[in-house]
Amino acid sequence: MTQTTLSIRMDNDIKKRFDAFCAEAGMNASVAVNMFARAVLREQRIPFEITCQSDPFYNKTNQSRLRGTINQLEAGEGLVRKRLDELEALADEI
Repeated sequence: MTQTTLSIRMDNDIKKRFDAFCAEAGMNASVAVNMFARAVLREQRIPFEITCQSDPFYNKTNQSRLRGTINQLEAGEGLVRKRLDELEALADEI
């Protein structure tokens, strides 16, 4: 099998930590990257989940609420726009 070189850029600290992890697991970074590439090709996907968990916009509760609001608006059940003075009057009534 013909070999080639893959050159990637990464943060120096991440590379040091990755190298240390690979050594602890009994391999080097080249073997680990080759394992990753083979898993991608075998599974035809990135072999782990990539998420945006830190952004609360994408959490299940917010997405459910947004879907419900969209459904209401599409059904013509949306809120009527009010001017600021109308909202203040409503607040005074509460």
